[in-house]
Amino acid sequence: MKRAVLLLLLIGMLGGCASMQEPAGVSELARLTPATGATRDLQQLPAPRGKIVVAVYGFRDLTGQYKPAPDSSFSTSVTQGAASILMQALRTSGWYTPVERENLQDLLTERKIVRSMGEGAATNLPQLMPATILIEGGIIAFESNVRTGGVGARYLGVGMSTQYRVDQVSVSLRSVDIRDGQVLNNVSTTKTIYSYELRPSVFKFVNFKDLVEFEAGMTRNEPAQLCVREAIEAAVLHLTVLGVRDRVWALKNPEDSEAPIMQAYLRENEASTSKPVAVQ
Repeated sequence: MKRAVLLLLLIGMLGGCASMQEPAGVSELARLTPATGATRDLQQLPAPRGKIVVAVYGFRDLTGQYKPAPDSSFSTSVTQGAASILMQALRTSGWYTPVERENLQDLLTERKIVRSMGEGAATNLPQLMPATILIEGGIIAFESNVRTGGVGARYLGVGMSTQYRVDQVSVSLRSVDIRDGQVLNNVSTTKTIYSYELRPSVFKFVNFKDLVEFEAGMTRNEPAQLCVREAIEAAVLHLTVLGVRDRVWALKNPEDSEAPIMQAYLRENEASTSKPVAVQ
């Protein structure tokens, strides 16, 4: 009887601790989105001879993928704000001057309001800046459960198990010359999304008839939005480096073409486009 009472008290104390303990990071204040590795590479690009005025009319989710049950069937697997991420990546690079085109009608409406205020206001209103390059593309693929697995072990009732899952998102980006509609360069980047679960457990008899079982767990899911952002930033990097290689645009200092970051992305592009060796 005493053992049963003590066991009930122990279970109650553990349940109380679990209910009163606040998960880590819940009370954190809002902060800026952390930079990715591609963000730092964008900031390290050599300076251009002159900034390129680009227009982005849309950068949409072309996957048609929705989150699996039990999530909402109306919740998409990837962000629908990829155009905003692309605009930020273009500005971060220091190579491009993005102009507003996605919500062009709102901009035109405001300009009409200014013109309606009087002749002086309309005279001081400058013309819209035209773009020389169009940036097109979208999120072209989202593959879930590309790779799954796990491992576990238990000895004398004490054990631990872990599971993992790998998803994958792909982005396509191309630059188009507005003078003749020629596609200058087209790149595609892929980013993996990792998720894993760690679960320790204890399953022991503390007496001939008394059984104690204890479980805990932790799950870590890589944010899909940050992975989409990194894929878009990597696409902007490759598009810029390929443009320099093809003399579509130029560096401020031509010797910067030998900079480590330029050479690293050129080598990566050459490795991805090289023909596979046939297996005999």
